Amino acid sequence: MSSYPPSSPAQPTSLRQRLAGLRGPAVPPRPLDARALAALAANPGCGRRALLDGAGVDKTALATALGSPAAFGQSQFAIVRGNSFEAKVKGDGGAELLRLVHAHLAPAAEPPGAGARVPDLTAAGPEGRAARTALALREATSAKDWTLLDHPMLALEVAGSPAYLEPDAVVVHPDGRWTVVEIKSFPMIDGAADAAKVGAAARQAAVYVLALERTAGKLPGAEVGHTVLLVCPKDFSNLPTAAPVDIRRERSVTRRQLDRLTRVEELAAALPEGLSFDPVTRTAEELVEAVSAVDAAYAPECLAACELAFHCRDRARSADQVTALGRSVRGELGALTTVEAALAAAAGTGCAEDPTAAALHRAARLRAEALEPAAVRPPHPSPETPACPC
Repeated sequence: MSSYPPSSPAQPTSLRQRLAGLRGPAVPPRPLDARALAALAANPGCGRRALLDGAGVDKTALATALGSPAAFGQSQFAIVRGNSFEAKVKGDGGAELLRLVHAHLAPAAEPPGAGARVPDLTAAGPEGRAARTALALREATSAKDWTLLDHPMLALEVAGSPAYLEPDAVVVHPDGRWTVVEIKSFPMIDGAADAAKVGAAARQAAVYVLALERTAGKLPGAEVGHTVLLVCPKDFSNLPTAAPVDIRRERSVTRRQLDRLTRVEELAAALPEGLSFDPVTRTAEELVEAVSAVDAAYAPECLAACELAFHCRDRARSADQVTALGRSVRGELGALTTVEAALAAAAGTGCAEDPTAAALHRAARLRAEALEPAAVRPPHPSPETPACPC
């Protein structure tokens, strides 16, 4: 009898190998950043984006291969202006930034003095910087003094692999509370900024808060604040002003979406064997078929956040889907998922038992009745021009 143990049955393909096959064996995974994770939270129902981001697929290259390249991006002027404003806010050892944090989030605490701590976070590689940041947070919490961490590196596990995130700043309060600071170059006019831009900043800050909570859970006395500080130029000047933003809702949505990403294996298991999103080895027709195999939840807001948005919009329009008209319209129409079905319901040829179709038909009838008198009313005679008295 042989002394070797019996051979074990063939093991199923691991998740890492499956994801590598989806993006292409020779294609390195694209790391997730805070903007990508925030975009996931903005559209949590999109399985297509969840799978592609979880697999590390380069969506920019994929969109180009599909013939619908992303036509958005930050201008060089905006980048330079943002860097200049951030340097101004953090100048003089972060004195102005700490003053804004104290004034808006901790007015009862001792104000930060000239000797506030600004530790050096330099280290080799993202792993080294993340470890150095964790050490600086531990030291600042124990010191019970105002501390500014400039561009710290945070680690957050996403789909079984670490994602390294770099917020603009994290401030440690004397009581051990940690506050995320987001510095943006869009203006805050009369104390208010553009709601869409503030929402995007809040979702991005929520990702940083989740990463900080992993570190704070290992340190006694540390607490991550759920109110972040948004710093923007005041009115039309370059002077900084700030406003607190409660991100508890965004944090909850982001956490649920990250939990879904950790189950990306379920999304990958539903795909046919051999399917790949590799733009190098696959033709455009094969890539279209591969992308169509994953359900998407397109909305016009995707155009500002997702590289595949233009492809998804074209597909939604060609399929006559009402999602191309926006989430609010899609929510109002209920079971009417196509424009043709909505028009049929408005014309009275839809399902009479559907309350949405009945309401749409009634609305169309009321609109027609309101416009009918104006259509049959004779035009008003133009007043005669009075004769010239001369």
